[in-house]
Amino acid sequence: MQSLHLQSIPAGADCAVLRVGGEVDVYTAPQLRERVTSLVANGVRRIVADLRDVDFLDSTGLGALVGSLKRVREKDGSLTLVSDTGRILQVFRITGLVRAFEIHASVPAAISADEHWKAALAAESLDEEEWCRKHGLL
Repeated sequence: MQSLHLQSIPAGADCAVLRVGGEVDVYTAPQLRERVTSLVANGVRRIVADLRDVDFLDSTGLGALVGSLKRVREKDGSLTLVSDTGRILQVFRITGLVRAFEIHASVPAAISADEHWKAALAAESLDEEEWCRKHGLL
């Protein structure tokens, strides 16, 4: 069985970081899809998927991310990706999915690009760096 690690970190009523680690492939992609579905069902509309700890991503994993993007967009939300790994970014470049996803090199950069996230963190009296430091996302 392949290893996939998922951790949701909420911010405000409708924002969350989804930390993804391990392998996202034919065996584990359904878990990723189910987690996003659960977040959306619970009112999360702005998801930052932190893929920095992903070791492997296959076409099924890409399909799960594309399906998740469609799901959050149906609720007028967004799915932003964070990746600083050349291999993972290369997959998005080769497939042309860099045009479909907003991709940032860090969680603070992804958060600072979204007004909804800024408002959610302002309600907690934290800026992007402080919130990410508090949750081990730097």
